Order: sequence, then C-alpha cells, then structure tokens
Amino acid sequence: MTTATLAALGLVLGLQQAPAGAPAASGARLRVFLDCRNTFCYQDYLRDEIVFVEYVRDQKDADVHVLVTSATTGAGGREYTLAFLGLGPLAGRDETMVATTGRTDSEDQRRRRLATTLTIGLLAYVAARGLPEGLGVEVDPGEIETRAATLGADPWHHWIFSMRGNAQFDAEEATRELSLGLSASADHITPEWKITVGGRLDHDREEFNLDEDEPFLSVRRERELTGLVVRGLGEHWSVGFRGEATSSTFSNLAFGASAEPAVEWNLFPYSAYTRRQLRTQYGVGPIYARYHEVTLFGKARETRWQQLLSVTYEQREPWGTLETRLEWSNFFPGLSQHRLELDSEASVRVTRGLSLSFEVNASRIRDQITLPRRGATPEELLLRIRELQSGYSVRLEFGVTYQFGSKFTSIVNPRFGR
Repeated sequence: MTTATLAALGLVLGLQQAPAGAPAASGARLRVFLDCRNTFCYQDYLRDEIVFVEYVRDQKDADVHVLVTSATTGAGGREYTLAFLGLGPLAGRDETMVATTGRTDSEDQRRRRLATTLTIGLLAYVAARGLPEGLGVEVDPGEIETRAATLGADPWHHWIFSMRGNAQFDAEEATRELSLGLSASADHITPEWKITVGGRLDHDREEFNLDEDEPFLSVRRERELTGLVVRGLGEHWSVGFRGEATSSTFSNLAFGASAEPAVEWNLFPYSAYTRRQLRTQYGVGPIYARYHEVTLFGKARETRWQQLLSVTYEQREPWGTLETRLEWSNFFPGLSQHRLELDSEASVRVTRGLSLSFEVNASRIRDQITLPRRGATPEELLLRIRELQSGYSVRLEFGVTYQFGSKFTSIVNPRFGR
C-alpha cells in the first residue's frame, strides 16, 4: 500500500487497540522516539492514545525515530510531515507520511488526524516484529470518497480571507493605556502560485500623570498594506513581485511605498521543504517616502532605489535543527547606505540526554534614512515611541539541556495541569 493511500485511509481509520500491557508476538513492544522539537504535535495525547508501542526519551534507545515537522497550508491549516526513520535492526526502513488539517478544524480533529497518521506509519514497523494481539482496523471507503469529492469542489478557487480586530485597555492610578488593532488578509495558494494581500492598523495611546498641569500623552500609529505575487518555475526557481504602502509615527513615515520584483533559486527541490532548503533571493525596486519631520539628510520627501540579496538555509534532521538567514540591502547609487543582517538559530543533540541551542541576531546598520533631524526628547527615549540612531544591534542566546533518569516516557498524568 502506498504512502498516499495510507494517508487517505488515515482520515477515516478507527483502531481498536490492545491494552497497554499486551505484548507483541516477539515479546517486546516497538520503541519509538517521538521528536516534536520543530512543531507542536500533541505529544501527551499521542502517547495516551497510541499504546501498542513504547515511547523512549532518547533516540539511542529507539527502534524508530519519528521526526515531525509542519508548515502552514494555503488555506490556513497545518500540514504535518512525519518522517519515520528506522534504527538498529530496522535501519534503512524509512517512510514519510503527511497529515493535513483545515483552518476551521477543532483541536480535537487536528490531534486525531495526526494520531491516525502516526498509527498507520508505526504499524509497518510493528508488523515487522509481529502485530500485537487484539489490534483491529476498520475502514469506511464511503467516507473516503465523500471527503475526496468535498476537496475537489472549491467555490472559492483557493482564496482564503481573514479579518481580526482587538482592543485592550489598562489603567492604574497614574497611567492609562489604550491599544486598538485591526488586520485583514486574502491569500491564494496553489502549487504554482502564491498570492497574498494583507493590511494592518495599530493605534496605541498612553497617558501618564506626572503631577504636572497636564498629563503626558504618547500616541503611536502604524498603518501597513502589503502584497506578494509569486510564480513557481519548476522545483528550483521562482519569480515574484512584492509591494508595500505604510505609515508610521515610530519610523517618521507619513507615507511610504515600495515595489520590488524579485527572483529566487533553491538548491534543493521545493518539495523537500520540510527537511531542508537553501534559497537565494535577489530583488530591486523603487521606494518613495514622505516624512513627518525633516530627516538627518534634510529631506521632507524623496524617491530612492533599493536592492536586496538574501540567503536562507533551513535543515531539520534527527541530530537537530539549523535555520540561518543572511540579508544585505542598500540604497543606491553608491554602497554607503546599507544594512547587513544575520539571524541564526541552531539546536543540536550532542549525546544521550544532552542538547545545545544557540541563537544570534546581529545587524550592521547604515541605512536609517528616515531619522528626524532633531534630537529625541527624554520622553521619546524612555518610551521608545520613535526610532533611535544606531550603528548596530546584537542579541545572543545560548542554552544547554541535560536530561537523565528513566528512558521511558509513555505515561501521561494530567493532574494539576501540564
């Protein structure tokens, strides 16, 4: 039975499992290392529902390593990719399965679909050692056909619309704060096309009673409209166009607009995105800006050209994860006004129970063309209600995790929450 067929059956499969203590024919249950470091995968639920295997805490103790990754679908749901990697006597028996959930699916529907897919994938490995007694499978072909027909009829033609509003009010004796937000988006995602349009409005108002005649009032407003159109050209190339219109009191922008055609090349096939990507992207286009205040360069408005080059590498393997992005941009003519940014995060499993994590965000900043000519007031400095001049920014984070004790993790105890 193919992976695609198994995934289809997984939507409607019902399992009648033996009690947790029922042994396999070989006398020992399959040991599984469930690796969900890259995404939330309802681990407690899976361990509680799928009881014909034994879950272990470390990869070295497992017969099968299940690496779970996920990504957002065009419809706003989640696509979970489960890579089953055989270890020890099962080395070389590797499979990949996919579970897709909808945007409107309840949490229970999402975790049940994920559990069904995991169960189907594990059954192949369990069968190699002997199926547990009392394990039954029920399949309803009619439900599969009904779901397939439903997926084939799409009156919205792959368009997804979303709106969100929020309001927050906080008050103390000496302060008042009101935050309002509104956002909307429209997305059209197919294997060949990616079209996204979104808008955002944010309004923050803070009032401070400083025992003066009038309270100090701080207002910060952000407006943004963005659009992206991408056309796939095979497994390695894409072309696109990105546009933006924005205004921001923080960035001294009364109105800004940009248009940027771009091209992207991926060393690995796009279809392998859940495990690894190496994307190089280049874009160039004009930027128009009208400012609230005259800038450091004596401009009340201006039009510039900007180019951007970025390299992004992502890899998710049994040994850990690595995500790195290096981006360089500049306003031309000339190269003096530029910015170089590095954003990198790594998590590595060193040995049994020991893992290391490292994160770095660093920028060399030479392109703050929107900064006002006047200096910042003490209130603006303290409240960060306007952008400040800076030549660089750095953030480093390092972590060490070491676990020891029982190698089994099958038991779930929900008392007093999790």
